[in-house]
Amino acid sequence: MNESLKVQPHHLDRGAYLYIRQSSMRQVLENVESAKRQYALRGRAIALGWHDEQVIVIDNDQGESGASAAWREGFQRLVSDVGMGRAGIVMGLEVSRLARNNADWQRLLEICALADTLILDEDGIYDPTSFNDRLLLGLKGTMSEAELHVINARLRGGILNKVRRGEYRCSLPTGLIYDQSGNVTLDPDTQIRETIIHFFDTFSRVGSACQTVKAFRKEGLLFPSRLRNSETTVFRPLTASTAIRVLNNPRFAGAYTYGRRRYRRAIDGKRTLQRRDQDDWLACIPDAHPGYISWELFQENLKVLKTNGQGYEVARASPPREGTALLQGRAVCGRCGKHFRIRYASRRGRLEAWYICDRAHGYRGEPSCQSIAGPAIDKAIGILIGEQMTPAAVELALEIRREIEARHEEADRLRRRAIERAQIEADLAQRRFMLVDPNNRLVADTLEGEWNEKLRVLAKAREDRERAREQDQVILDEAVRKRLIAMTVDFNKLWADPDTPNRERKRLLAHIIEDVTLIKMPAEGTTKVHIRFKGGKIQTLTIMSPKSSAQQVKTQPGIVELVDKLLDKHIYLEIAELLNQQGYHPGGSARRGRHDARFTALRVAYLVHRYGLRSRYDRLRDRGMLTKREAAARLNIHETTLAKWAENGLVAKHAYNAHYYLYELPESNLPRKQCSRWNRLVDRAAALKMAIVLKPSTEAERGVV
Repeated sequence: MNESLKVQPHHLDRGAYLYIRQSSMRQVLENVESAKRQYALRGRAIALGWHDEQVIVIDNDQGESGASAAWREGFQRLVSDVGMGRAGIVMGLEVSRLARNNADWQRLLEICALADTLILDEDGIYDPTSFNDRLLLGLKGTMSEAELHVINARLRGGILNKVRRGEYRCSLPTGLIYDQSGNVTLDPDTQIRETIIHFFDTFSRVGSACQTVKAFRKEGLLFPSRLRNSETTVFRPLTASTAIRVLNNPRFAGAYTYGRRRYRRAIDGKRTLQRRDQDDWLACIPDAHPGYISWELFQENLKVLKTNGQGYEVARASPPREGTALLQGRAVCGRCGKHFRIRYASRRGRLEAWYICDRAHGYRGEPSCQSIAGPAIDKAIGILIGEQMTPAAVELALEIRREIEARHEEADRLRRRAIERAQIEADLAQRRFMLVDPNNRLVADTLEGEWNEKLRVLAKAREDRERAREQDQVILDEAVRKRLIAMTVDFNKLWADPDTPNRERKRLLAHIIEDVTLIKMPAEGTTKVHIRFKGGKIQTLTIMSPKSSAQQVKTQPGIVELVDKLLDKHIYLEIAELLNQQGYHPGGSARRGRHDARFTALRVAYLVHRYGLRSRYDRLRDRGMLTKREAAARLNIHETTLAKWAENGLVAKHAYNAHYYLYELPESNLPRKQCSRWNRLVDRAAALKMAIVLKPSTEAERGVV
């Protein structure tokens, strides 16, 4: 079909879109002929009947790859306008200019077919609604994508061939450079080399990336960092991300590696980074060039980092932190075999550690395995370690002291390197200032300012070194050394010394104990502690479980028994006074600030009710005593008269609390109601007392007779 016949009047009523693209900025700058050919398609549109103002040029995707449409704003605008029916024809020099991705190309064809939009390239005009044209355009899109794949495969194959030989040059981390022959060597800067060596030594000592960062900050050391796309190296404070990146980089171990990561395209067109396992690296050649550590040490560092990231699923390889829990990372649950988690709680003004195994509760909603208080366990472990230690403890402590001295000497050497670098930069700034023409004040003032700044940096480096040396001197003072040597003779003193940090106790423990299995016996009130020492020796301890808060404030059973006996003869207030006189204290005295608590009538009443003791009222009733109403009815008198008789002793009364009484009537000779005018109650009470006194003596006389 003639090309002019494909162009219909309704096509000419819409715009002619000219899409221009080149894959890289280098092509845009150097391949100008390709750009001219693409812009020349404007004339073909005018020749087909479109006016000049109807031709819309989209060239804002210059320098963008056609592998995807996600980041190409021009192509997205083109597809949008075609879908809205604004385009009568879409022009491109070839299919590869519009899309290198067959999916994007087929989507554009589908939209053009729906909108009845023509497509023009260097070979002719195509109608997407026509099957033959659609088939030809689909083949061109497939060949364009295959062409891109072939080009990438050729380039990638050449790179991989050099990678397998270890000759492909990659960007090197700070501390490694390429020499004039193209070989990888260590950085000639002494300060950079010594700082990196000190970094790996510190990590081997503390066993944690974060602790390494803290050690550098405490020592006032900076870490070298090479500026991106530059040979300039600056010294900055060490960060955790930098430490982890250095520890994971095999180039520091002298190994040539390639393909440790791979990039994947997401649905939005962005590239996502994915890490590969070591077995999937495209190239790994150990000992390919000089390094700061060995390949074996690099593997050990990776294992330590992996273990640190697993929390308490396995025993931690690095020393735990400053917490008081002595067995942190080494305590194993005797029920499920998992490692205990550590929880700290502030109780009664002090911080207490608890070993908790709650994974079953968190993962499956089941009850927690165990929850064991830490102080009693840690105390027993400390005593056991003191008993198990041999005279080798002296050598161990001296070795620690030598390690501290060597560490301070290494840090001081790095500070001297920083001073030397600052001195060199200050001398260089001075020479620049001295060589400038004094009349050129603009340049002279600038150079003078730079010289002053370098001098300030030099002075600060010297001050930092002196301050750090003073701190180190305090730590390693001769008196401290003598005290340390004296303490090493008795390991128990060193262990129990409050000045010994918890971190150092755990470091010592890590060299002696492999792990500790804890099994709580609630019924027996004990905890089984199975200790596995380095070398395989096993020892079992039985420790009394600490009392809970409720048990600590619980009244002693002996006091409850004593209260039960005293209830036969005394009321609550009298019992409280007797207990206080004998030096007994209620259970609440165990609470903080209540050590001087005393018994009261209310406390005694609570004990009677809490432990189900028989009340004094029930005890008196069991002995046959009567209430006020019952006694008055038995004597045929008024209750007021009964009260007066009880006050004068004619009737015995017994208190069952502080206000009410029960009455005991005589077994014989019950008192009778008489006129108190002729026989007063006082006289009757005196006669009754006399009769009680004389009656035993009369009976005794009868016995003698």
